[in-house]
Order: sequence, then structure tokens, then C-alpha cells
Amino acid sequence: MIKKISVWLTRKPKLVILVALLALIPSLLGAAATRINYDILSYLPPDSEASRGEALLEEPFQDAATTMLVVEDMPPAYCNQLLLDIQKIQGVTNATWLSNLVGIQIPTDMIPANLRDVFYSGDATMMIIQYDSPGASQRTMQAIDQVRTACNKNCFLAGFSVIIRDTRSLVDKELPLYIVMAVVLSLVAMAFTIDSWVLPLAFLISIGLAILYNFGTNFFLGQISYITKAIAAVLQLGVTMDYSIFLYRRYEEEKPKYDDPRDAMSQAIQAAFTSLSGSSLTTIAGFLALCAMRLLLGRDIGIVMAKGVVLGVATVILVLPSILLVLDKLIQKTHHRTLMPNFTRVNRFVIRNRKKFAVLFLLLYVPAVYSQANTAVYYKLDRSLPQTMDSIVATNKLKDEFNMASSHFVVMRDDLSNAQLNEMTDRLEAVDGVETVLSYNKLVNDAIPDFFIPDEIKDLFKEDGMQLVMINSSYTTASQQVSQQLDEVREIIKSYDPSACVTGEAAMTQDLIDTARVDFKMTSYISIAAIFLIVAVVFQSISMPIVLVAAIELAIFINQGIPYFTGSVIPFITPTFIGCVQLGATVDYAILMATRFREELRSGKGREEAMLIAATASDSSILTSSLVLFCATLGVSAISKIEIISNICVTLARGALVSAVVSIFIMPAVLCLCEPIIARTSRHWRTVPMKKEKPEPSLPAAK
Repeated sequence: MIKKISVWLTRKPKLVILVALLALIPSLLGAAATRINYDILSYLPPDSEASRGEALLEEPFQDAATTMLVVEDMPPAYCNQLLLDIQKIQGVTNATWLSNLVGIQIPTDMIPANLRDVFYSGDATMMIIQYDSPGASQRTMQAIDQVRTACNKNCFLAGFSVIIRDTRSLVDKELPLYIVMAVVLSLVAMAFTIDSWVLPLAFLISIGLAILYNFGTNFFLGQISYITKAIAAVLQLGVTMDYSIFLYRRYEEEKPKYDDPRDAMSQAIQAAFTSLSGSSLTTIAGFLALCAMRLLLGRDIGIVMAKGVVLGVATVILVLPSILLVLDKLIQKTHHRTLMPNFTRVNRFVIRNRKKFAVLFLLLYVPAVYSQANTAVYYKLDRSLPQTMDSIVATNKLKDEFNMASSHFVVMRDDLSNAQLNEMTDRLEAVDGVETVLSYNKLVNDAIPDFFIPDEIKDLFKEDGMQLVMINSSYTTASQQVSQQLDEVREIIKSYDPSACVTGEAAMTQDLIDTARVDFKMTSYISIAAIFLIVAVVFQSISMPIVLVAAIELAIFINQGIPYFTGSVIPFITPTFIGCVQLGATVDYAILMATRFREELRSGKGREEAMLIAATASDSSILTSSLVLFCATLGVSAISKIEIISNICVTLARGALVSAVVSIFIMPAVLCLCEPIIARTSRHWRTVPMKKEKPEPSLPAAK
């Protein structure tokens, strides 16, 4: 079947290219229609308490998002008019300030202390604004823009939804630069390692098509995260480039055997199909391991990237051959010398001293494992953003002037007595770090009849038999203090209502921490097991997957442990992501060398000679592939102002080089030293398996 397809593809290259270009139309439409989610906390497991609390804020309270507006040095009349203007904005369900609680005629000194402490701090006052749609929704984003438009320069809008809005603007601004930087630096890397000026452009055209197909098919997922959007194109470029290089080099090998280059390409397609299908499985397995994360962000990235690898292989097999055939003459005319070093002497030295390098391999595991396990990570999402962003400045204002670093929202039953509510509120206010508690019973005197209570207060705190309590904390999100505080708050709340939910940014971040810690171990084990199984099947060996996976795991541990020695604190998502992706993407380096080693052994060569040929032949491919991945991701890390994105990319870039170094300097020694063991624990290691010949049909008996 593949033979017929390859022949047809090579006979009609221009038609194939035309069909590939036409396929871009639905892809671009699908990419434009795919929603981008900028709220990482929305990827928490839906069964967590904080997630259930968020759902209750959306319905029945119509309070899916809350922001705080700090107004400095402005008269009460301005604040009151601003409040009225904000209340008219579509998407805003409620805006609360003193004017709709006690009026603006009452002097500040005469306002009850419990209200004054919440809404005033020196010359600054605060409004609470609530929205009817989730914090990352388009409706809330538009409402936030309109609130900002209504404000003057003395107003500062804070809150997680505002941070999401600014993150979205920054990502949209930087994304085109990511692509440009990745393409330019990849071209630079290939200019030094590939012997044609036009060939890298052919590769990039093919990969560009695959990337657009991938983004277009994201439409069927409904949405993707902004992290996926930011790194998917660059990562797909880096991990699928070697597929294109492999096809072209196979084509170059086949050309002298055929008079017609189309026949050579047809044969190259057939050979590449089997090799790339097997090779890509490890990368796909690494990405799919992310889908096992309880944090649904892993599934988001994993599905998109696994799909990207599949589409990358499909494009290399179906489209790239036509591009190469059309540009073949131009590629030949633009040949130039490469700067690829010759590793023969290095490989000979490594093989000759293989016992010493094997000992080094084992010794490196000690500091690598220790440093990787002790690398510090952070979970506070706004820490990864530029501190000059308007939302971060406003958040710092809220913390400095109102001592409000985070807010907790409690959703509970509305059938508690006033005595119970007052007792509960007093206990909450006594918790360390709690600045203020805002609740219905705090704002309304027991003696006031219910029909005298303003609707704004009722709508803010009570809906459908449930009530809302807002707790303002001086402790920052993701800190040990706020974690202990939340435990105390939950204990108090649940002693009055066991079904109550505590939510808010700090509570959801605590769930994020607990979830991510489990996810890191689970995804690492799954990716190792999956790739171990694939390598075992490919080589029909028990020992080979141990050697190859151990080598790349050493590279991963070294890569993840470097921040420990530099004293850096990295975003929580980086170790989980890198553990799967670096293993899946760079274990191909080791597989490439091991495959060539087996091939040379099967041809009758001795162990050392076979290893020398395999290492020398593989080093250029490993170096080219790792440099492309390094350059593509390093460029993004250099320009991105969002640390989650820049740290993932710089770690991937570093990981590509570390894996290449381990593959070039450690793998030959370990493979050569372990070859006798591998031979005893593998099928057909030194001999080519015999193909079963079909029996010839017997002739019918003569009548």
C-alpha cells in the first residue's frame, strides 16, 4: 500500500503541494475559531472543593469573577459617580462601595468601623466589582476593559481576572515574535549543519504546514491554554525537524541507485515510513503521558503536541517529498560547506576509555538526582509575570494600602442563626493573617427589618438559600502561611456547615500545589514505562531499554538539577513538562545510535569497530537535531516576558544540549561496555532475523 502511495505522490508533486495549500483554508479557519484559555486555575480537577466553590459563585450568585478597584486621592462624589458608571457596564453584576451601603453624605469618621476598615485606608478607598461570567471569558475581559476606560489615572484595578486580561494582551503581542525568532534561529542552526541554503527553507515550509494543520484541528478540542498556544508551534518545529532531515538523507542515499529522482524519492518514502513511524512513537508517548495529569493543563498540552507529532510525520511522508522534488535543482545549486565537526577522534577516545566513562555515568547520577529532587519551585502565578504590568501594580497597591494579599470566598448554607454567624465571624477574624471578614451579618444589624435592607447587599451575599462570606488575608497566595490559614478557615467553616466550600485564588492555588506534586511523579513513571515498552518492542530486548532510558534520564536529572546549583526558583509546571517531553523527544538520539550499532554488528564487525562507525555516523544527526531544538526554544526564552513560557523554553533548550552531550560522550561507552549483556538479553542482536518464505503453491494433480 505504501509503495503505491509513494509512487503516486512522486509522480504528481505539484498537485500534492496544491492540495496541501488548499488544506490550509480550513486549518486557518479552525485556528481562528479555537478559544484560548488564559486561566490556569480553571484546569484544576472539577471535583476539588475550590472548583466546586467556583461553580457555586457562578450559579446561583452570578459572581464568577471578582475584582478590587483601589481609588486614591479622589472625592466621594467622584467615587459614587464611578460606581454608577461601572454598574451600567455589561458583564458587571454588582459593584459595591460605601455609597450603596450607607450613602455618601455620612462623614468618614461616622461610618461604622467594620465598614470603614474594609473600604478605606488612608487616602485610598476600595470598590468590589463582580462579574457574571468566568474570569477568563471574553465577556469578562471586555467588561474589565470598560471598567478601566471609566477610571482615571488614580484608579488601580486588581484581581486574578485582571491579571488574566493583561496576560492575554502580553501573549498576543509576543506570539508572532516567538515564531519569527524560532524560524530565524533554526535557519541559522541549519546553515551550519546542512549543506544547502535552500534545503532548510524546504524543511521549514513542510513543518510550517504541519503546525498550521495542528492548530486548525485544535478546533475540535474546543479550547487550548495560552501556554500551549505559546509553545506548541516552537516545540513542534524542534521535535519534528529530524524527521525531515532523515527523509532527505535517505533520499540522497537512494539517488545514485536510480536514473529518475522520483524513483529514488519513492524508495526513500517507503524506508522513512517504517523508521519514522517507530521513531515518533517515543515522542508521542512522552507527550501522551502528560494526559495522565489530574491537572487538565497536562492533557491540553499532551493532546495538542502528540497530534502535532502525528501530523508532522504525515506531512514529512505525504508533502515534503513533493516540495523536495520541485526544489531539487535549486537545492543542488546552493550547496555549501558545513561547519560540522568530525567526532571520530572523540569517539575513539570514549570507546577506548569506556570503563572510565561508564563509571562517570554512574557517579553523575548522585548529584543529578539530588539536585533535581531539591530544585525549588513556585506556584504563585502572578510571580511569572512582569511586575510592571498594570494588574500587578494594582495588586501590590491592594496589598500595601489595604494589607490584602489574597481573598477567600466561602459559600455556605443560609439557615444559620445570627448567633452562629456572629460567633463564626469572630472566630474567623481571630485567625492569624485575616484582615477583614465581609459578610451579611457584619453589614446588617440584627434589629433592622429585612425589607429595609438594600437589594445590593442581599444580591451580594444571599442567593437561593446560600450565603457568601469574603475573607481578606494579608498572606500571599501559594505561601506556607496562607496554606495553614486556609486549613484553619476550613476547620471553622465546616464546624458550622460541613457542606460549605472555600474557594478563591489562594484556595485554588493550594489545590494546584497538591495536584501538581502527585502529577509530577505519576507522569514521570508513565512516560518512562511507555517509552521503556516501546524500546523493548523495537529492539526485542530487555536490557536495551534500561540502557537507553537510563542515559536520557541522567540528562533529564542534570537538566532539572541545574537551577538547584544556580539558586533559581522555577515555575511548578516546568519539571513535570520537561520530564516527559525531554525523554520522549531526545531518546531518539540514543535509539539512532543503538540502531546503527546493531546494524554494524549484524554486518560482522567487531564491537569496538561497530561502535566507532555507529557513533561517528550518528553524531552529526544528533548534533543537528539538538541544535535546531535548542535554537527554536532558546529564542522564545530570550524574548518572552512571561516566566512560565520562558523557563519551559530555556529548560527545553538546555535539555536538548545535555541529551546530545550524554548521547555523544556517554552512550558509546555504555553501549560498548554493555554489549555482551545486551546480546544475551535480546533477540537477533548480532544476526539478521530470517524472513519466513511463503511456500510455493503446489501444482494441481494431473487428470
